[in-house]
Amino acid sequence: MGPLLTLKVHDAMRAAARAGESTLECSLDLDRSTTTVELGEAEWIWQGQRFPYLQTCKDRTVYHWTGEAFEPVARFTTSLIKLVPTEWGPPTFEIDGIKMLPTAKVSPYADAERKVGLIQPRGKVILDTCGGLGYFAAWCVQGQARQVLSYEKDPDVLWLRSLNPWSPKAGAGLALTQGDITEQIATLLDTSVDAILHDPPRFGIAGELYSQVFYNHLARVLKRHGKLFHYTGTPNKLTSGRDVPNEVTKRLRLAGFATELSGDGVLAVKK
Repeated sequence: MGPLLTLKVHDAMRAAARAGESTLECSLDLDRSTTTVELGEAEWIWQGQRFPYLQTCKDRTVYHWTGEAFEPVARFTTSLIKLVPTEWGPPTFEIDGIKMLPTAKVSPYADAERKVGLIQPRGKVILDTCGGLGYFAAWCVQGQARQVLSYEKDPDVLWLRSLNPWSPKAGAGLALTQGDITEQIATLLDTSVDAILHDPPRFGIAGELYSQVFYNHLARVLKRHGKLFHYTGTPNKLTSGRDVPNEVTKRLRLAGFATELSGDGVLAVKK
């Protein structure tokens, strides 16, 4: 993977170069590690390769090296999908400006660790319904899950993953499938998974992932006493007109789960 630049790193390079420094220790992989770059007036050198400074470097943008130039890690197919740096290091991503992972008070990577801990992944086969950047899957693998079955519908999100150093690679217990889980779940056998992580986009974007039909499928594939964590967020019911966590709770109970609110989601156990 080539170098990744953010405004913070780029500004540090330019400031050090202006101050007459010949080298700078910084991160070129969104704070996964640090490295040393050589600084010049018009370019900088890393691992023997010369790179230009950016003429325009924007905030809230990650830039990747294409082999010829630095370009934003963003794509527009049907929606604008982009990788967005955070103060924590691990990035989030946005779809049409809507942030897909919580970042206000905690790193999205650390947030995923806490939620994966709720379903106790060790030795389990885990269904990860909406893979996103793969942070749930990463912690399941680190938590010694037996197998993680992860699904991601959007090829542009999978492209973001390929450039994100915090996203896990498929293999070593992680099976990543490009596909719509509302369709793919019909191919999973009854009681074939030990736990489920369900982190769908907000209700207004993907209402089918909050439907009774889909929850019935989750109950079908999950073993008895298996745990499900369902991210709901904490939408403002005064402005949205709906109490999503309460609606989710009611539908999950109809599907055969015992439920409790847990942070920004619902923790459920199949009866």
